[in-house]
Amino acid sequence: MSLSFSRESRLRTSADFKQVFDITDIKVSSRHLLILAKLNTLGRARLGLVVAKKTIRTAVGRNRAKRHIRETFRLQHDGMGSLDIVVLVRKGFSDLNDRDLNLLLNQQLQRLNRRLHEREAAAGARPDKHPP
Repeated sequence: MSLSFSRESRLRTSADFKQVFDITDIKVSSRHLLILAKLNTLGRARLGLVVAKKTIRTAVGRNRAKRHIRETFRLQHDGMGSLDIVVLVRKGFSDLNDRDLNLLLNQQLQRLNRRLHEREAAAGARPDKHPP
């Protein structure tokens, strides 16, 4: 299990983000977060963050939000499969204390994993389009 958050673990270009926004395979939503995910062919999960100045006014607050999200992803990304993930922060996220933030992020990433496994199970159970 790698505990680093390397350059290969990030969505870096606008094209990477655009692909996830255009073709969303899995969506997980809560009052404070929206997580969009798209299957990729890289064999690892990558993370992109959208923390708007309009949503969290201060740089300190935006950096805190990003730090918590990156840390939670870093600890759980080995079990996530091959996904490009974009996390959009909503209003009220910065009002949560550290304990509640960690709980929220862990719950949402577990929901994402569950949806991924449900999707894989459904794809595996699908009959062939061309009968023999």
